Amino acid sequence: MVANGGTVKSKFQHVKGGVYHVPSGSLNNIANAPNVAYISPDRTLRGLLDQADVTIGANLAASYNVNGAGVGVAVIDSGIANVADLQGRVAYSQLFNTNTTLGDAYGHGTHVAGIIAGSGKDSTGSQFFRTFHGVAQGVSLIDLQVLDQNGAGTDSFTIAAIEQAIALKTQYNIRVINLSVGRPVYESYTQDPLCEAVEQAWKAGITVVVAAGNYGRANPTTTFGYGTITAPGNDPYVITVGAMNDKGTPTLTDDVITTYSSKGPTLFDMVAKPDIVAPGNLIDSLEAPSSTLFTTYPQVHIPLNLYENTWSTSASPNYIQLSGTSMATPFVSATVALMLQQHPNLTPDQVKARLMKTADKTTFPVSSSYTDPTTGITYRERYDIFTIGAGYLNVGNALYSADLAPTGTYALSPALAFNTNGTLAFVNAANVVWGTNVVWGTNVVWGTNVVWGTNVVWGTNVVWGTNVVWGTGLIAAANDLFLQANNVVWGTNVVWGTNVVWGTNVVWGTNVVTSSSSSSTISLSISNSTMSMSSSSSSSSSSSSSSSSSSSTSSSSGSAPTTTESIAAPSVNILTGGDQ
Repeated sequence: MVANGGTVKSKFQHVKGGVYHVPSGSLNNIANAPNVAYISPDRTLRGLLDQADVTIGANLAASYNVNGAGVGVAVIDSGIANVADLQGRVAYSQLFNTNTTLGDAYGHGTHVAGIIAGSGKDSTGSQFFRTFHGVAQGVSLIDLQVLDQNGAGTDSFTIAAIEQAIALKTQYNIRVINLSVGRPVYESYTQDPLCEAVEQAWKAGITVVVAAGNYGRANPTTTFGYGTITAPGNDPYVITVGAMNDKGTPTLTDDVITTYSSKGPTLFDMVAKPDIVAPGNLIDSLEAPSSTLFTTYPQVHIPLNLYENTWSTSASPNYIQLSGTSMATPFVSATVALMLQQHPNLTPDQVKARLMKTADKTTFPVSSSYTDPTTGITYRERYDIFTIGAGYLNVGNALYSADLAPTGTYALSPALAFNTNGTLAFVNAANVVWGTNVVWGTNVVWGTNVVWGTNVVWGTNVVWGTNVVWGTGLIAAANDLFLQANNVVWGTNVVWGTNVVWGTNVVWGTNVVTSSSSSSTISLSISNSTMSMSSSSSSSSSSSSSSSSSSSTSSSSGSAPTTTESIAAPSVNILTGGDQ
């Protein structure tokens, strides 16, 4: 790298790579180097935006005498503000995003943290008739800040935070990472440094819970929101969470999938995602004072008379209401913390398998629809494996269950492949707990209509097992959805296929063509024998960070918004390792 005018920004420890800054004109030489196997951008990530507790059975945790005590949950987000409801919960804070200051100027991370561990202090007392508290109030929160005041970050910030969570695992007993952030998928998870990072955390014994994404309404290629799972939720190791609308009631019978919740299968790899769904629509949780979300978007405000005995409709100074798979994810993370307090020896794969097996499968309608009042567009949803995964999170079932996936087996989300007759076949890796022949108990039943074994029936029209048949009533005029998707979304002749168009002037695929003279950012990871590199064009504002330049403290505090920095010089940042 030095020979090509590069300078070292930082080096990763668990992901085989580092961050370098090199001239744009050197990209061709770097791409053609014999030890460079792949190039991928240091891309921009964003946050994916009381009644729900009862909906998922979180109120039953007390009967099992668990509240998450002793379990560390790393919240990799926009930070956690110093608010009353989280006093004593934040054990460690560290800033990785160089475009902001320690705290939570955006407001996303504090809201997520409140769903996990909020005490409800600011809504408890005789003057209140509703209390907003988290699912696992006894956990220790590890605040790893990667998003700025606009909710933006980069791969390199996030990878550095994941590596720090691994490094701090023993000190703070970090057993869970919550990633309510994501970005589009641009390559196979096997080549994506961000996915490599979450896999390293998983293999280190940390259960990684990731938002599915909020692109369920996307329909650029007539795929009706399918194939829109974001990274790193596309990785088969992690638990990927979609969002339900609980309609503001504790009952399950009126709940429906949100139309924005991203659907599987994943691009390139066709992994069946999401793994599970949880409440994510209009979720009340903590507000970060003076944050961007509170000051810029009045629609997130909660009136005081929503939870306090008052006539005042003024905005609550302590709570806001947000929607998204970002909000669904911490419900699952908190549940994992409860499970690990109850059974500390569970592995991430055993946690994932038990959560999926115990999820509710019988509460869903056959279909649902929602008409956007602004656009007039009606979105129709089917309740298939790529929409709801294994079902609806059930905390009580997860805590009650004694099912244990055999040691040495994995809970990787399965991939699918097309047969020559146009049906889908289930492709499992070796030693996967739900392979084609599963002996997990005497007869594994995955819900009323779901048998997980040699032949798996998921719902009324989908057979998921040795041969997978997609029913005829999926979406009107879209029975060939996956045949279309095979050639449109993750095929060989499209923007994400063999030859990938990256930005305006860069072709990033089988053959790398030198970028334009404008600036870009690249991330590159290399092992001693193989190398993977990431890069981004100047169309996205980004910068790199290193753990040595990040700041840390034992507690979080509020911060004012700062100006976003962007790279303007005709040069790039790359992630790499090995010989320079």
